[in-house]
Amino acid sequence: MRADRLLSLLLLLQNRGRMTAPELAAELEVSVRTVYRDIEALGASGIPVHADRGPAGGYRLMDGYRTRLTGLTDTQADSLFLAGTPGPARDLGLGADLAAAQLKLQAALPAALADRARRLQGRFHLDATAWFRDADPVPHLAQIAQAVWDQRVLVAAYRRWNGEERTGRTLHPLGLVLKGGIWYLVARPADAPGGTSAGEPAGVSPGAPAGGSGGTPVRTYRVSRFLAVDTAPETFVRPHGFALAAYWEQSARRLDDALHHQTAVVRLSARGLRLLPMQFGAAGSRALAEAGPADADGWTAVRLPVEVQSVAVGDLLRLGTEAEVLSPPELRRALAETVALLAERYGGTAR
Repeated sequence: MRADRLLSLLLLLQNRGRMTAPELAAELEVSVRTVYRDIEALGASGIPVHADRGPAGGYRLMDGYRTRLTGLTDTQADSLFLAGTPGPARDLGLGADLAAAQLKLQAALPAALADRARRLQGRFHLDATAWFRDADPVPHLAQIAQAVWDQRVLVAAYRRWNGEERTGRTLHPLGLVLKGGIWYLVARPADAPGGTSAGEPAGVSPGAPAGGSGGTPVRTYRVSRFLAVDTAPETFVRPHGFALAAYWEQSARRLDDALHHQTAVVRLSARGLRLLPMQFGAAGSRALAEAGPADADGWTAVRLPVEVQSVAVGDLLRLGTEAEVLSPPELRRALAETVALLAERYGGTAR
C-alpha cells in the first residue's frame, strides 16, 4: 500500500538523515521514479522534505522535525520475532513488515539509543543458512505459516525422504522451525490417535515422543518436500500444553541417538584430531574432549559415535590416512574392503 510506503520513506529519512533517491529506492524495493513521486506526495502533505543538490546531495527532513506515527500494525508486531534474520522473514512473507517495524521502533527510541541500535545492526548479522548449501525452495511456506497461526487444517501432498509421494495428507500444523537454513513443519496427522477438530476434546499427553504409543503423534516434515498445500476451512484444537521448543529439543535428541547407534574406536594422528570436530561436528568435539593421552607414536584413540556402517565408512574416509579404525571389527573390515577397491580402481589406467 502506498500509505505504508510513504510512512516507511518518512521514517527512513528521520532515522538515517540524508539519503539519495537510489538509496531510498533500494530500501523500499521500488524504482527511483516512484521515490520521486513519493517525495512530492510527502511535500504536498506538509512534511518538510528538503532536496540538497550536488554530489553529496539527497533528501532530508527539516532539522528538528520528527513524526510520532510509530504505532505497529498486527503483522509488523508479529514480524519482530524474526528481527536480525531478514532471509527467513522474507520466506514467511514478512520481509516488508519487519523492515517497517524496525523503522518504527528506531523512530520511537531516544536519539542516543536509536544511534546505538543502528550501530549494532551494522556490526552484527545472523545468517541462518549453512555453508556450501543453497537454501531449500519453500514455495508453500507462507501458506503453511498462516495455517499454523490460524490453527487451520492442511491437506497436503508430500514427498518422503525415500522419494515416495503421499497425497491427501491431512495435518494439524503446530509450528515451524528453522534449523541450519532449512524450514521444518511440526504437525500432527489428523488421522492419528488424538487428532481432533475444533470443539472436540484434545485428550493428548504433551511432550510425549513423536509417534509413540499413548503419546502425542506429532511428526516433523521438511517444508521443501511439500508438493502442494490446501488450507481447509475447519480449525483444530492444539494439544494441551504442547511446547514447540521442548518438542524440537526432544526430537533432535532422539534423531541424534537413532543416527549414532554404535561407537567406533578410532586411532588418530595429531592432524586427525584437529580434523575430527570439522568432519563430525558436535560428536567429534565430544570424542575429542574425552580422549586419553597419545601413544608413543603420537596417535590418540577416541570413542566416536557413528551412523550405520554404509554411512560410517564414507564419513571415516574423509579423515584419510590420518585415522585407523580399531573396532568394531566389521566396520574395520568394511573400510579395508573399500580402500582395497579404491586402490584397484585407481591403480590402473583411466578408461
